[in-house]
Amino acid sequence: MNKSIAIIAGEPNSISSEIIFKSWQIRKQYVHKPLFIIGSVLLLNLQKKKLNYKIKIRKIDNNFKINDLKSNELPVYDIEYKQKKPFEKISSKSNKYILKCFNQAIKFIESEKILGFINCPISKEFLFKKKHQGITEFLSKKSGKSGNEVMLIYNEKLSVSPITTHIPLNEVSSKIKKSNIINKVKIINSFYRKIFNKKPNFAILGLNPHNFSLPKKSEEKKIIHKAIKNLKKFKIKVSGPVPTDSSFMILNKHKFDVIIGMYHDQVLTPFKALYNFNAINITLGLPYIRISPDHGVAENIIGKKIASPKSLIESIKFFNYLNISRI
Repeated sequence: MNKSIAIIAGEPNSISSEIIFKSWQIRKQYVHKPLFIIGSVLLLNLQKKKLNYKIKIRKIDNNFKINDLKSNELPVYDIEYKQKKPFEKISSKSNKYILKCFNQAIKFIESEKILGFINCPISKEFLFKKKHQGITEFLSKKSGKSGNEVMLIYNEKLSVSPITTHIPLNEVSSKIKKSNIINKVKIINSFYRKIFNKKPNFAILGLNPHNFSLPKKSEEKKIIHKAIKNLKKFKIKVSGPVPTDSSFMILNKHKFDVIIGMYHDQVLTPFKALYNFNAINITLGLPYIRISPDHGVAENIIGKKIASPKSLIESIKFFNYLNISRI
């Protein structure tokens, strides 16, 4: 399919521009689809100069063609944003700009100009506050798919997915539902079969320590075990509830493709210890593919030119798997 991908420039005061420039500089070292940036041309030029990158930036408009993205100049669809300094302190000042970038990416999806999009890191604390939990939930609500979203942290060796995402730990138990587990596992299973032509092997974790020895009123007995039993009826390869403390130790023995956790840090912490930046964040359950690097804005290293572009490059490369515009 001869479609491009868009990269949303993300939080203006972050490492986003640095990883974009680094990924662009070495683009000939990896296979990728035609791409362009959605962001401020003015700001990217300021940051390019500050970071000392010898890259030419070219503004494109709504009528761009695939061939317009194949030059040696970095193509940028301009979203106006006024900032005098290359980098400032992160604040809510950039909120409207970031949301305009997302809205434009969605317009390109709707007009079938792009296959999907990648968003560089944003600061959820400033952008959403109490309105949404994160980008995953924001995009799900915007597309009319609220509650259907799935956060999949993908690596070719192993993926993880939390049933609950950006909520306080004391709310997790009440948010775990049999229907949620079933629905999210089905979505991931379908994704693996469509994209990789593979039936994935799932491990579903329990919530409590040593879940096999808990009383009948536990979440494992009341909810998780029943969800697993239901999923097996659909011929989905699933094991569990697996005790969390040993789940990542038995990976090789059981050859799990995906580990499903009940909350964010239950699976993200050990996963990041294993794979560091060699992973990407894919949002499933939307009418399009959205990916982001699996790291944050890294405010502490802005301007130091030590940020790794690896996760962004892996995000770009992932679109090579996609031959369909809608998942």
